[in-house]
Amino acid sequence: MLSSIGIPGLILILIIALVIFGPSKLPEIGRAFGRTLTEFKSAAKDLTKDDDEGKDKGAEEAVKRIN
Repeated sequence: MLSSIGIPGLILILIIALVIFGPSKLPEIGRAFGRTLTEFKSAAKDLTKDDDEGKDKGAEEAVKRIN
């Protein structure tokens, strides 16, 4: 999705954000966005880790049944 925007599009988005929010609010918005993105990534990582652990347990139980 972001690959189709390009550098000129990103510059335009930053200029529009600067006009709308002003220079004093942009750092706060950036920090909030960064924190939200970090929380989302950690939650997604936890979900995939839990899913992988569930698959491992299922495989171990299948091997025990075979033996």
